[in-house]
Amino acid sequence: MTAVLAILALLFVLFVAAGVFVTVKAVSATKRGVDRTVAQARRTVEDTTLRARQYTQTGPAGQLAQMRLSLRTSMRATQEALRAAAPEDQSLGEALNLFAQLSAHGHELDADLKRLEREPDRTRITERLPELRDRLERITHSSDSLRWAAQDRAQKFADDDLAVLAGQIDVEAGALRHWTSAPGARETTSGPGTDAVPDPLAAWPPPSEQPDTAAAPEGPQAIDAPDPRIRTPYSWQKTARPESAG
Repeated sequence: MTAVLAILALLFVLFVAAGVFVTVKAVSATKRGVDRTVAQARRTVEDTTLRARQYTQTGPAGQLAQMRLSLRTSMRATQEALRAAAPEDQSLGEALNLFAQLSAHGHELDADLKRLEREPDRTRITERLPELRDRLERITHSSDSLRWAAQDRAQKFADDDLAVLAGQIDVEAGALRHWTSAPGARETTSGPGTDAVPDPLAAWPPPSEQPDTAAAPEGPQAIDAPDPRIRTPYSWQKTARPESAG
């Protein structure tokens, strides 16, 4: 009885632990989904605000908005391209590591540009713009280089796979079109360039082509059945008596 109670208690504890684990996993997944949705919404709002400032504000403020938007667009496009191609191409692991280091510089530049947006001194903003623009060009150039290299690599692999597939299809199509007629079979054509098709009746000549047995005595002849009126005496048969014959 004690063993049964211990087993039941152990099962209860296992069920409770499993329930807690499933609950924690569900809460964590929900939290990650909410955080992802919030981050996506925040990025959308910031991008919309930067586009609005780019066209509505003039001077250094508009230039800062344009620089931030260009940086974010380039970095996000490269990130999406590398993440999409990485599961199919394991050699992009080093490119992902390099992009992670580049992203740190990109976030730092974005933070500097964002701080300058709140700077009231326009003279200082004008003085910092050349240096910030140079950093932006170097970061976006590196980002674009990684993205274009990944795209070119994926395109090259797709072209190679398509060429191999086309070659296999050509070989299979040639094999499907290749057939030969049986030996001695008649070939019928419906016109020039038509493939020969074996005639299933070619092995059976028509009645007009049947061989004439009278004109061709060669070969083994059939044995005629013996005439029952003609009896061949054998040595073991008895000779008929004269009286029976009379």
